[in-house]
Amino acid sequence: MTNKIAVYLALVIAGLFAVDYLLYDWANIVFLMRKFTALIAWVAFWR
Repeated sequence: MTNKIAVYLALVIAGLFAVDYLLYDWANIVFLMRKFTALIAWVAFWR
């Protein structure tokens, strides 16, 4: 991955966070983080 792609990807992710904050009051990010922690627990169980 080049630096240019990394910067654009970081800007897109930051933009998505900003949209989620402004329009949905962190609802989507909280949902995704809860699912991510459940995934980590599930993977840790199978390790």
